[in-house]
Amino acid sequence: MSTQLTVLAGVLLDENAELSLEDLCRACGVERMVLVEMVQEGLLEPVDVRLAPWRFQGDALRRARTALRLRRDLEVNFAGIAMILDLLDEIDDLETRLRRLEGRFE
Repeated sequence: MSTQLTVLAGVLLDENAELSLEDLCRACGVERMVLVEMVQEGLLEPVDVRLAPWRFQGDALRRARTALRLRRDLEVNFAGIAMILDLLDEIDDLETRLRRLEGRFE
């Protein structure tokens, strides 16, 4: 009988943490131009797009990885991914509101 072992690794980031463009590239395993294209499509938003080098809030890592997974697995372009991510964010907001409302009536 053979046993398969899966090792997972992750990084825990504070929501207030900021990442450089290079940090984000390294964490996502992509080249700089991929993330620049994601910024141009509105998928990622630097803290201040006018300042160089770009800095991103900690939640940009989750958003970038989700976008890259959608691109890889479903072959969706970045414009389509922007719409999907907006809908996922809206679902999260609605679920949060629903939990709050349910808490009021319990």
